[in-house]
Amino acid sequence: MDAQPTIAVAANQLAGSVAANDMSLMGLFGHADIVGKIVISGLLMISILTWAIIFDKITKVKKLKAKAEYFEERFWSAGSLDMLYDKIKRPADPMQAIFVAGMKEWRTAHDKGLFLNPASRTNVMQRIDRVLQVTIGREMAMVETWMTFLASVGSVAPFIGLFGTVWGIMHSFIGIAQAQNTSLAVVAPGIAESLLATAVGLIAAIPATTAYNKFSTEIGRYGARLDNFSNDFTATLSRNLEDSRGATTTPTATGEATWQRK
Repeated sequence: MDAQPTIAVAANQLAGSVAANDMSLMGLFGHADIVGKIVISGLLMISILTWAIIFDKITKVKKLKAKAEYFEERFWSAGSLDMLYDKIKRPADPMQAIFVAGMKEWRTAHDKGLFLNPASRTNVMQRIDRVLQVTIGREMAMVETWMTFLASVGSVAPFIGLFGTVWGIMHSFIGIAQAQNTSLAVVAPGIAESLLATAVGLIAAIPATTAYNKFSTEIGRYGARLDNFSNDFTATLSRNLEDSRGATTTPTATGEATWQRK
């Protein structure tokens, strides 16, 4: 006869204790067990890192565009590619790195006298083209840094949050079974705590997915711009090589008239 009143009193005390819980975000986080706290904390750290990467990418992509536009103007207005090459002490952006790599290969071929043999000129241009493509690949790999992380966060974070939700709901059901009480005051805090993990997962995933799509488009356009510059640069060298075939001397590295843009 005394067991039923005891259970009722315990359930009422538990309901009153749960109802008194803090239902704020910090309160829900504090109410979570160790697994829930690890999931939520991990997602919050991922979200902070994601936003740091986003701001860093915005700044870098903007600078890359500005530097590419500035160097293209210098390239097209340069009376001598050799003079432009000599002014570049260290490449400051991928487009300059492509130009420097091509000019370095061109000068190496000239110093070895490869232009004296008409049969070797085609091999020189092919080698320059390969060098430019390798340089583009290396520079683009650096530009695309952290893009894989953004893609991973966008696809994995919701599932991490879902795991936290499932774990929290399971933990809540266990508590309900032990309390033998299904009142809203008992159920609500555990469910809210569980859904917090899903919300944090979405907070991390949505910006990451949006940023990945945006930066993928921007970086793709930038890569196409580098390819176009590489093709224009190769065409310029090829025209200078054609102009030098009828001359008595080979193309020089001193910025002669053979370097003039047409």
